[in-house]
Amino acid sequence: MSKRRIFLLEDDLNLNETVVDFLEEAGYSVESQIDGLEAESILYEKKFDLILLDVNVLGINGFELLESIREFGVKTPVVFITARDSLDDIERGFKYGAEDYIKKPFSLKELQIRIEAILKRYNKDSSIIEISSDCHFNRDSGELISKGVVHKLSNKEAKLLELFVLHPNEILSHEQIFNEVWDYNETPSDSSLRTYIKNLRKLFPKDSIESIKKRGYRYIAQ
Repeated sequence: MSKRRIFLLEDDLNLNETVVDFLEEAGYSVESQIDGLEAESILYEKKFDLILLDVNVLGINGFELLESIREFGVKTPVVFITARDSLDDIERGFKYGAEDYIKKPFSLKELQIRIEAILKRYNKDSSIIEISSDCHFNRDSGELISKGVVHKLSNKEAKLLELFVLHPNEILSHEQIFNEVWDYNETPSDSSLRTYIKNLRKLFPKDSIESIKKRGYRYIAQ
């Protein structure tokens, strides 16, 4: 089995080397950079299973880099590792599509645990998300394959499903969902969201997607 590939952007040379050595010892293949622009070029050209980003780096910062690669079409899961720990920074990181946000200083073991938790939701091809042993979601094609049956989802349904399965057992507010699923030039509505939720519920066991009164929705992982 080939090693999972991780990219690290960290401008502290000592920490960069420490994280690389630790993750390689844990069985990962790691490539690292200290400059945001150099990292951008690499991430445009190469595929990784996970990306770790510091925020305050040379070139472009981690937030700008994540925004750039998402616009370019890179869907690889991203984790921020940074000393910037204000609520505004954390909110910005998740808004741009990060899977996790780890505040410095952190333990290497904690980093490993969080990486493993995220990678468990992905198979070797990061476009495929494993929902259960007999159910998978293809992010690129927007298809849900359940018990051998292929269900082609609409664009909004696919985005919504991806949001749910990547944040299992979390309550997602209407605002969070609208920010992630609807484009900037679109006007979201509660009625449309209810329709997409209804359609997805038909494909999962009963009560897999909960309505939390006045708060939002929660996907219960199978």
